[in-house]
Amino acid sequence: MTTYCELLEGLPHRFIAGDPHAEVTSVVSDSRKVKPGSLFVCVKGFVTDGHDYLSSAIEKGAVAILIDENQTKIPEPDLASLCLRSGVSVASSPSGRRALAHVSARFFGMPSEKLPLYGVTGTKGKTTTTYMIRDILLAQGLHSGLIGTVSNIVGGHAKNAERTTPESYDVQEMLDGMVKAKDDACVMEVSSQGLMLHRVYGCKFRVGAFTNLYHDHIGEHEHANMREYLDAKLLLFDSSDIGIVNLDCSVSDQVLAYAKSRCTVYTYSLEGEADVTASDLCLTTKDGRVGTEFYLRSPWFEGKLFVAMPGRFNVYNALCAAAVSGAAGIPFEAVRKGLSSVFVPGRLQSVPNTGRFHVLVDYAHNAASLESLLTTLREYCEGRLITLFGCGGDRARSRRFEMGEVSGKMSDLTVITSDNPRSEDPTAIIDDILVGFRKTSGKYLLEPDRRKAIALALSEAVPGDFVIIAGKGHENYQIFKDRTIHFDDAEEAEAILRAMQLFPEK
Repeated sequence: MTTYCELLEGLPHRFIAGDPHAEVTSVVSDSRKVKPGSLFVCVKGFVTDGHDYLSSAIEKGAVAILIDENQTKIPEPDLASLCLRSGVSVASSPSGRRALAHVSARFFGMPSEKLPLYGVTGTKGKTTTTYMIRDILLAQGLHSGLIGTVSNIVGGHAKNAERTTPESYDVQEMLDGMVKAKDDACVMEVSSQGLMLHRVYGCKFRVGAFTNLYHDHIGEHEHANMREYLDAKLLLFDSSDIGIVNLDCSVSDQVLAYAKSRCTVYTYSLEGEADVTASDLCLTTKDGRVGTEFYLRSPWFEGKLFVAMPGRFNVYNALCAAAVSGAAGIPFEAVRKGLSSVFVPGRLQSVPNTGRFHVLVDYAHNAASLESLLTTLREYCEGRLITLFGCGGDRARSRRFEMGEVSGKMSDLTVITSDNPRSEDPTAIIDDILVGFRKTSGKYLLEPDRRKAIALALSEAVPGDFVIIAGKGHENYQIFKDRTIHFDDAEEAEAILRAMQLFPEK
């Protein structure tokens, strides 16, 4: 338990009414979660404004209110009168979102100061790079938590994530959980939204990394333009002791200039001179996993290593992970071991088998990502590319035409099935996919039932083939008009391979 004034310490604020020493038992920004003893922080969102629910929070027992000083919902004299009548303490601060992050961090005892944080931002590669860093830490014997797109891992227990970077209170609560579970570190995906909306305000990163910038997340409730998008991502370096920058990204000059003005910086590149580089790239397969072997040079270590995920873009991710690890003092042997066995749910996730073909589950769910995936795997494939995919319902129909055409052109055989049809008829979605597919001369099979479709694709595979189960990746559900069921592509593939007596028993 702590007092209101203790939570506000270090935050620009002004008391309006009430007792600054009121004892606070919880911090909330959703009035529905208010309980007796709560501090209710009024945050103005894109759709709703927390100031509209101030009276409701008081009725439910809030002992303290923190408002945005720029709010116009309730005049200050009326607010002071309301709080005096109810005995509630109220203060204002320049930014509701920043205030929420600040009081949340203090409520949990500043957990980011008690374990090293490693943050990764960028348009692409965040999820894979954070898993690579975590696997390297694990290889060194360090228990690491993780916060990101696929899942949040606290004390070794994983939960599905709802957003890449959670709200600030949730971030602090998870960091506190990691401290209590005696985790040694936390690796975090840091989204541009998370930075812009102060979700990681109050967090101090031992190392912050910038992977790349592509046109994305521009819209009404995201970023107005690419300049704003970049500026949001650069904020990571404001709270990082060491910065890692990809010199080959399109905005590297701007990123490097900003980062160097705020922290110590190391760079990585596949194209030219940098602190961390890779040479002698060789596409290869080890222990049944496709990937790339290369020679790594860095200020901390050098030598040959293998990253167990295919594609040049994963060499970039591995360089970033190695740079973060080197800057953090992790030895080369742990980097080598972690990258050789890296596992990212739903991102080129390998499903082992004894049939001498490869089975990969991947999140590719639009034409661009599917094309990139198939282009990468073609370099490794000695046999056929067998691609299974569907398209989600209640989403742009154009995606269906485009994915059908890409798979028809680039796959040797396509199995067209259902994804998350939602409110739509699965057969209607498949018909749209066929519109694009029939622009090509590709071969295809139809099976609307995704479980049967996976079995069909695996039954077609022979030694040397690649079976790509695309679209859902790490998702463990399937959404229909009248129900949502548990469905995990990797689990289904493993069960089918077991039934085929092709799953390796340990």
